[in-house]
Amino acid sequence: MYLKKINLKNKTALVTGAGKGIGMACAVALAEAGANLIIISRTQSDLDRVARIIKKFKSKCITYACDITNYTQIKNFINKQKKIDILVNNAGTNIPEHFTKVQKKNMEYMVKLNTVATFNIAQLCTLKMLEAKNRKKLGGSIINMSSQMAHVGGPIRSVYNMTKAGLEGLTKGMAIDLAKDNIRVNTVCPTFIVTPMTKKFLKDKKFKKNMLNNIPLGRFAQTSDVATAVAFLASDSSSMITGTSILVDGGWTAI
Repeated sequence: MYLKKINLKNKTALVTGAGKGIGMACAVALAEAGANLIIISRTQSDLDRVARIIKKFKSKCITYACDITNYTQIKNFINKQKKIDILVNNAGTNIPEHFTKVQKKNMEYMVKLNTVATFNIAQLCTLKMLEAKNRKKLGGSIINMSSQMAHVGGPIRSVYNMTKAGLEGLTKGMAIDLAKDNIRVNTVCPTFIVTPMTKKFLKDKKFKKNMLNNIPLGRFAQTSDVATAVAFLASDSSSMITGTSILVDGGWTAI
């Protein structure tokens, strides 16, 4: 047999920003593949809705509403978990501003959420993973949600470019440090997807047209496109893939 199937039975996955959009799609996809879920978001009602979907797949689901930039709060929660095998480090945001007009408070918030909180959660979840004495045999997978904008520049996105490019560097460093424990670390880099976060940007018809002109396939990605890539990286199907990126970008970075 040469085909490795995506099977996450008996695995526990933690997904941040799981209340809607890409995070929700990733959480549900992992449940479809058999994983139990720990989902985190700021809004409990969103988490409850996602949990109901997850439970339809006979997967267990723990929900936790919090601000992931609160280190003490997130540390206490992660430390209480019995085990974590998979992390989808998805929570993040973008506040588009021209470089010369970037407000200091916005820049600092994006760095705090997209970079510092992402680092902290990755470290805390790694430490939890390493509590399993047989971790090397079990393996582990960390997927940091990046962006095509980590690989190319974009107008009014200098801070977003910075935070996502930093995430690529973090991922490579983590992959090397954790390889001996068989914990793989990769990024998924989507192009523009119609989600609650991007919907407001795509209302601008000129902006929308320009974005589509940069995607050779001529369409925006679906959340399922990203979720499928995440499920692949989470599973043993990708057991020799670490320290790299899967670009779900319709060819944007090939231009």
